Formats: sequence, C-alpha cells, structure tokens
Amino acid sequence: MFYNSYVFIFLFLPIAVAGYYALGRRRTMAIAVVVGASLFYYGYWNPKYVVLLLASIGANYIIGCVIVRRRGTAAKSFLVLGIVGNLALLGYFKYADFFLETMNRVVGFAQPSGDIVLPLAISFFTFQQIAYLVDTFRGQVREHAFLTYMLFVSFFPQLIAGPIVHHGEMMPQFARKTPRARIFEHLAVGGMIFVIGLAKKVLVADQIAVYANPVFAAAAGGEAVDFYAAWAGALSYTFQLYFDFSGYTDMAVGAARMFGIRLPVNFFSPYKATNISDFWRRWHMTLSRFLRDYLYFPLGGNRKGTYRRLANLMVTMLLGGLWHGAGWTFVLWGGLHGGYLAAHQAWRHFGPRIPGRRSICRLIPARLLTFVSVVFGWVLFRAEDVESAVAMMRAMVGLEGLSLPQSLVVRGVLDGAWLARLGVGVSEVSLRPALLSALLLAVVWWLPNTYEIMGRYRPVILPAKAPEPATPGRLVWRPNFAWSVYAGVLFVLCCLGLLADRQEFLYYEF
Repeated sequence: MFYNSYVFIFLFLPIAVAGYYALGRRRTMAIAVVVGASLFYYGYWNPKYVVLLLASIGANYIIGCVIVRRRGTAAKSFLVLGIVGNLALLGYFKYADFFLETMNRVVGFAQPSGDIVLPLAISFFTFQQIAYLVDTFRGQVREHAFLTYMLFVSFFPQLIAGPIVHHGEMMPQFARKTPRARIFEHLAVGGMIFVIGLAKKVLVADQIAVYANPVFAAAAGGEAVDFYAAWAGALSYTFQLYFDFSGYTDMAVGAARMFGIRLPVNFFSPYKATNISDFWRRWHMTLSRFLRDYLYFPLGGNRKGTYRRLANLMVTMLLGGLWHGAGWTFVLWGGLHGGYLAAHQAWRHFGPRIPGRRSICRLIPARLLTFVSVVFGWVLFRAEDVESAVAMMRAMVGLEGLSLPQSLVVRGVLDGAWLARLGVGVSEVSLRPALLSALLLAVVWWLPNTYEIMGRYRPVILPAKAPEPATPGRLVWRPNFAWSVYAGVLFVLCCLGLLADRQEFLYYEF
C-alpha cells in the first residue's frame, strides 16, 4: 500500500489516526489499534509475509527477555544468537541468490534458485531489531511489554523504508497521553509535512524519472551512450532519488506526527554537504547512525590509529553498500564511498589547512566537488550491472567523445559544422533534463528543507550536532489561511498527478 495511493491517503491513514485518538484514554487499546493497522498495512502486499514478520518479532522479543534476565556470558551468548539469527534470515531472503550466482560464475557448480522473493522491509526491521538486542544488552531498554515491542517494530509510518529507530526514542512517546488541545496541532503539522513529501514524490521525482530511465536502460541494453546523454541520465537519477527518498521520509515523518510521534531525522539536505563525511551525516542518517554505532565503533572506530581507521571506514561502507542490494554494483558503490571517506580523512590528517572555511568562495567549490562525486556514485547505485555502469562512467569522463544536445544546434545556438570540426558530437537527448537539473540543484542548495520550514513545531528528533541553518521568516510554516491555501492547492495537484501514474518509492526495493 503505497503512501502515494488513494487508498492510503483517503482510507487507511484517516481510519488509523481516528481509531488511535478515539481510544486515546485507553492506551493499551489505542496501541493495539495501531499494531493491528500496521500488520494490515504490511500484509496488504502479501498476507503470508505477516507470519514472517510476527515470527521475527516473537523470536527477538523472547531473546530480549532472556538477555534482561541473564548477566555476563549467558546474556552475551543470547545476544550473539539473536544477531546471527537476524542476519541469517536477512541473508537467506536477500543474498542467497546473489551468493549462488557468484559461486556459479566463479566455480560453476551452484545454480541460483531465482524463486526467493524479498519480503518488504526486511532490511529495515532486521537492523532495527539488532539495535534493540544490543541496546537491551547494554541496559538501555527499560520497557519490555510484548504489545509495545510489536508496535516498536511494526509502526507503519517507518516500517517499510525507515527511519531505523531506537526503542528508547520511540516508546516513551507512546506512553504519554496526548492532550486534546494538541491533537489538532499534530494533525496540522503532520498533514503539512505529508503533503510536502507527496509533492516531492509525485510532482518532482516521478516527473524527472522519465529522463533517467531511458538512458540507464540503453546502457544496460548495450547501446552506446554519449557524453551528454550520460550526464543527463545521471543527473536526472540524482534528483529523482533525492526527491523520491526525501518525499518518502517527509511522508513517514508526517504520518507519524499525526499520531503525535516524532521520528528521528533521516534526511537533511544532503546535497548541501561540503565534503563526503558531511554528506553521510545528512543522507539516510539513521542507517549511518546504525553503521557507526553497531559496526564502525565495534571494529575499533578511530581509536586504533589512522590506518586502522581508514580500514574500518572501508569495511563499514562495503557492508553498507551490500545492505542496500544484493549485487556487485552496490558493493562497488559502498567501496567507492569508502574510498571517498578514506580520502577525506587522509586529507584532513595530512593535507594543508585552508583558511576561510565558511567563505562563499570555498563553500561553492566544496559543495560542487562533493556533489559531482556523489553523482558518479549514483551511477553504480542505479545501473543494472557493472558493465553498464562502466559504460556510463566512461561516457561521463569523455572517453567516448564529447557531445551536446541536438536542440542547441537545431535552434541555431551553436553551429553543427563548427562543433564537428572540434570533434564534438550531437546528442539526441533534449536540453530539458539539463535545465531541470540546474533548477533543482539551485532549489536543494539554497532553499530550506522541510524540517527548517516546520522548525517551530519540532517535527523530528534532531541529533546533537545536526546542522540548523537559519530559515527566512516568510518560509516558516504557520497555521494560517495562506499556508492552508498553499497546502490545499499542492494536495490537489498531487491527487491529479496520481491519476496519471503512480510509481513505488525507490527505497522499497531495499
């Protein structure tokens, strides 16, 4: 049941919210309603996988209870058992075919089954429950009722594609009763965030996808991709993924806020990053937090010297890439970002100190270099296979020759014969994706994000070191008539857009 569907927007979400608040004074029943709604939401795709979700919830809850009652070695043994069990479940559904296919290519004796269907959200609820077991072992979980644990795992706004939440930041919020006077505030704030996210998805991400998909499909089909087409496709996908994931995150945050619940921030203007470390502090922030706290730090983090730190970064990013998908393109994407992070740390350690860190002359080149690096990474993330990714990258660096869009020649802006003498070809791809990408880059660089616009009402749980740029006064949301009209018009446009097409969120694949 997609967030961007009429059944979710007009039926499921209103009924779930109304049922929750109608039983607000009876907390156990209200929580049971949300749990029931969440299981229905998950089972709407394929009811049989509800059994898998419930089995995972039940097994992890039992192991968590045992960890609470045991101490020392016994508790640690059950923690290891729980982590191994969760990873085994994830490994079977997500990586079995990938492993068998790789073995078949290497030694030629194993055949992939090809019939293992990846259950929705398994990557997310697996990591969330691993974090729960570790936090329980560390004594950071204080409430162990089964019903609230079910809610913690299955809460539908964050079930399918995150954010990955901690028990301690979620469940105390459900324990508090919502005063009647604040219900309308939660509905207004949550509704506004939800509409902004819906607009990002329907009016931006789905529209620019039409320029990205044909280019990557051509590369996957073995067709030659020229310089301009490769950049047009890569930039289009760069913004498609940005607004798709940002839109999903806003809609998850908005839906949760309608229940009076604040989710942790998961997306904070990542293309404003001035270095690759800054990018990962802004993109998929709860996954970065998980990898840092439960993988990078246990590996030793930065406590064992510079070279060990760089190795830990590379291992963490390789596994983070593999988490995103069972394919060598994802492994290489993770390795590329691991190399980026290692290079950045090496530069910080060995490179010269450049004055004027916050000057505009340094800010723009730093943002541009980081952005271009990320665009190259997205080619690996999106490509069907390594071969098509390499073909795209070769074209992007000019190894297949240079080209410009045909419309510039047809309209007389440039002379075709002059370009031919310079060895510059003409691409059949229109100028439109380049112009749209330039416009969207200006938007994501210079306009405030959703959480800055809604900042007065604390829409998300922000980490201690979260960037909080100042927001122009006119762009701060207020519950007034002007903003109501704006939200209404935006919502109508989105509903009309859903009549034409409805595409699933990209992170549903993971």
